[in-house]
Amino acid sequence: MAYDLEEQEQIAAIKDWWRKYGNILSTGALVILVGVAGTQAWRYYRVQQSGSAAMLYSQLDTADKTNEPKKVQEIAATLAASHAGTAYAGMAALRAAKSFAAANDLTNAKQRLQWVIDKASEDEMRDVARLRLAGVLLDEKQLDEALKLLDAKRAPAFDGLYADLRGDILVMQNKRAEARAAYQIALEKSDERSSYRQLVQIKLDAMGDSKLAEAKPAAASAAPAAPAPEAKK
Repeated sequence: MAYDLEEQEQIAAIKDWWRKYGNILSTGALVILVGVAGTQAWRYYRVQQSGSAAMLYSQLDTADKTNEPKKVQEIAATLAASHAGTAYAGMAALRAAKSFAAANDLTNAKQRLQWVIDKASEDEMRDVARLRLAGVLLDEKQLDEALKLLDAKRAPAFDGLYADLRGDILVMQNKRAEARAAYQIALEKSDERSSYRQLVQIKLDAMGDSKLAEAKPAAASAAPAAPAPEAKK
């Protein structure tokens, strides 16, 4: 098919433009296609990972219910190594820590709890891990370290539990007035219908009236000393 002069000039211009920019356009299109394919592959991978993690956690749940602590710990370690980005890894680590604590292996229990604090993807899990680790430190009489953990920012839903444990630690430090204040916060934050609230009330009652407790030593020091008995002649 013959082209007139004008058409030939247009065709030549198109060819020249393509020589200059065709590779760029082709590369750009390839990048877009690779990006779309990569996104789809990543989504598929995440779904696969989540499904695999869910299956492992189900196995851990069964092992925990059938009292197989070693299996619980092994599966939790696998989840931490291969599925750290999933919620299942954090939940598994918490249950492994509980298993270690039940066996009085506090070193490994603390390691699992610290892993949750450092690596878990959910804030709530980190809040739970801090609370439990502070409890372990209380058992080990590492009171200052336990209090530092309880100072961390947390979800408001945990305020009562954190205050309760803070009160326990302050009692161990013989800071009764501060412990009473902590228990009072725990009581205010607790559900009025829960049995847990009754336990907090018992602790609070055991502290007595802080003002009276402080007044008694002062009154005793202010009282005049009893006169010494006279010697018999």
